[in-house]
Amino acid sequence: MTTHPPLDPDRIEAPADWVVEVVETAPSTNALVADRARAGAGEGLVVVAEHQTAGRGRLDRTWETPARSALTLSLLLRPRLPSGDWPWFPLLAGYATSLALRRAGAVVDLKWPNDVLLDGRKLAGILTERLETPTGPALVVGIGINVGMTVAELPLDEATSLAVAGLAVDRTDLLSLLLQSLRTEYDDLQRRGPVPLRSAYAAACVTVGRHVRVSLPSGETLSGEASAIDQGGQLMVRTPGGIASVSAGDVVHATIE
Repeated sequence: MTTHPPLDPDRIEAPADWVVEVVETAPSTNALVADRARAGAGEGLVVVAEHQTAGRGRLDRTWETPARSALTLSLLLRPRLPSGDWPWFPLLAGYATSLALRRAGAVVDLKWPNDVLLDGRKLAGILTERLETPTGPALVVGIGINVGMTVAELPLDEATSLAVAGLAVDRTDLLSLLLQSLRTEYDDLQRRGPVPLRSAYAAACVTVGRHVRVSLPSGETLSGEASAIDQGGQLMVRTPGGIASVSAGDVVHATIE
């Protein structure tokens, strides 16, 4: 079994008013942070698990990461934006994660809504959850990045890691880059609203302009050209029957046969 080095809490460079806690093992960092939010925790709480045993993704998928092989964390936010703008937060998280990985030396792509790809394979996934708490609505942003995993340790054939791609990235350094990127993009969204993010995200998202197949939560499949990102962050897909707006679904970049 591959031995992966631990995070170094003394070297984590987080935003000044955020609190980072590193735990050795957790079933789900999202669940931990959600519990803390309901108990009154303030914005900026970050919980990082060296070993996540029951991580959750979109459509309630679960997985386990080998100890210290990934960067798995959840962040608590208490946004001030109107609820109508909250659908932008999942996209913001993906965009900020892709920026941090690029700064770490990885040439990554961003797939709608927030998967980060490396060499066409999934490198990072994100799950955001809104919850009601006694002190108001909150948002939990969960992020998982495959850092040191070997081919044998990858959860899916469609996945990859920085190590598999030949990139030696220190997890502590990457965590610092990620937290700073999240804070910068979050503050900008709160200050200026979603219009600038929409432009930056659309320019970075490789899904736009591609032929796609989308598996919808209803079980239906939609095929067509991803033509744009609308004002609410939805993916606009041009199909033979017209333009469809997709707010949730699994997207596959397809080739036209």
